[in-house]
Amino acid sequence: MSALDDLFDAARSARDMAYAPYSKFPVGAAILAVTGRIYAGCNVENAAFPSGTCAEAGAIAAMIVAGERRINQLLVLGNGPLITPCGSCRQRIHEFSDEQTQIHCAGPDGVQKTFLMSDLLPYAFGPRDVLRAVAQPEV
Repeated sequence: MSALDDLFDAARSARDMAYAPYSKFPVGAAILAVTGRIYAGCNVENAAFPSGTCAEAGAIAAMIVAGERRINQLLVLGNGPLITPCGSCRQRIHEFSDEQTQIHCAGPDGVQKTFLMSDLLPYAFGPRDVLRAVAQPEV
């Protein structure tokens, strides 16, 4: 079994646990960290929309709780047509990845498209930008 198969299985198991009573749109996500460990998350909706949580955010939180900080690959799985991470999740993923990190977008039958992080969030503002701004002397 490949790492991509393992990611797909973890994302599917997470999606099956999603709490999506309002949208009826369950999503699962799974991260392959640089250590080879896999972390999964699902979307959790809330009646006080939009205070729910995306699947990618849940997977990132699980990775962070385990003490890891780098995403090697991420797979996001929906039930239908091609879905990609929302803008907020793209920023979250960027925080813990690099431009070459692969983001696999999948449906029930498998991966539909793979993107590089740099394709999903070009010209991203990230940790390096903050460090540069802080290091700049005042004028």
